[in-house]
Amino acid sequence: MAGGPVHMKFQGSAAASVDAYLEYKRIVGEDDGGVMFTPEQYEKYKKKVLPMRMKNRIFACWTNSTGMDCKLVGPETKCFCEHRYRQHRTDFEELPAERPILLPCKVKGCRCNTYHYVPSSGSQPIRCSCKHYTTDHSTTLPYKCKTANCKCGEFRSSFTCGCGEPYYKHYMIVEGREERLARGHPVGQDVPYQAMGGLTGFSSLADGYMRLDPSGAGAPSLEYLDQPITSSDHPFLRANVESIRSHQLKQKALKGRADADVDKDLAERMSAMKRPGESDMDFYERRYQERQKAERSRARALPANKLSVGKRNVTAKTQSRETTSSTGSNQPGRR
Repeated sequence: MAGGPVHMKFQGSAAASVDAYLEYKRIVGEDDGGVMFTPEQYEKYKKKVLPMRMKNRIFACWTNSTGMDCKLVGPETKCFCEHRYRQHRTDFEELPAERPILLPCKVKGCRCNTYHYVPSSGSQPIRCSCKHYTTDHSTTLPYKCKTANCKCGEFRSSFTCGCGEPYYKHYMIVEGREERLARGHPVGQDVPYQAMGGLTGFSSLADGYMRLDPSGAGAPSLEYLDQPITSSDHPFLRANVESIRSHQLKQKALKGRADADVDKDLAERMSAMKRPGESDMDFYERRYQERQKAERSRARALPANKLSVGKRNVTAKTQSRETTSSTGSNQPGRR
C-alpha cells in the first residue's frame, strides 16, 4: 500500500549482511566510485586508510566569538555548496602545516575549495542581507551573489544562532587533535569511520548552547544544581521531591543539623499551599516574590570573588584566531 508503513523482517544471516554493508559505507563512503570493492580491495583500502584516520583525524566545527562550538560537523552536515561533509576531503596522510586547513569538495564539477557550514532556517536555507538564499550565491569565497543586477559581493546574513550571536560572528575551525585539546574541547575515541568531523558522542548532535560539555555551554554551576525544588519546577522533580527531601533530612540528621532543615522544609510546604481567599494570581505573585527573595539571599551569601562554573572566557589563543580571521583569512562572513 503506497505511503503506508513498511515492516522488514530479516533472518540472522541477512541482518548480519545489512550491518556489514552499513559498516562498509561508514568506512568507505563514496571512495569506491559507486562500485563496491571486492573483499581484497576492501581489506587493502582499510590497511591504507584506517591508520591514517586514527592518527590524523580532522575536527570541524562552527564556532562563535566566545569559542563555543555551536555546530559540530558530522558526515551528513551540508556545506555552503549544498554537498555533505563526507563529500569533501577529510583524510590526510600528514596534517597540513598551513592554517586554515582546506577541505575541498570531491564532487565532480563543484568549485568549492573548502568546507563551510551554513545554518538553515527550518527546512529553508538562510538569506543574505541582499535577500537572496545561499543557493543564489557562488560556492567559492567570498560567496558573491549570482542573481542578475544584484551588487552583493559577499554573503553576510543577520541570521541569529541559538547562542544569541548572528551568523557573521561565527567562523569555521578545522583543526587536529592536539589543537582541539589545547582549546580544552573533547576529542572522544578514535574511530575508523569516514568524515566524523567534530562528533565525539551523542551530545555532539545538540547545538552548542544545549551541550553541557566543555565544547558547549559547559556544566551548570553548583548553586544552580543545589537550589531548592519548588512547586514551579519540572513535574519530574516535583513527583520525587518527597523522597529527595527525606533523604536529605536523614543525611543531615546524622550530622546533627536536622532541626533547622525541618523548619525550612515545613515553611516551604506551607508556602506552596494556597491560602484562604487567595486568588490564583495572588498565589503565583506571592510565590514569585518568595523565589526572588531567596535568590537575592543566596547571591548575598556567595563570596564576591567566586567564579561561576560553566561560563566561558575568551582565551588569548581565541582572540588571536579571531584577529587573524578578521584580517584577511578565508573565513567567510567576516569583514
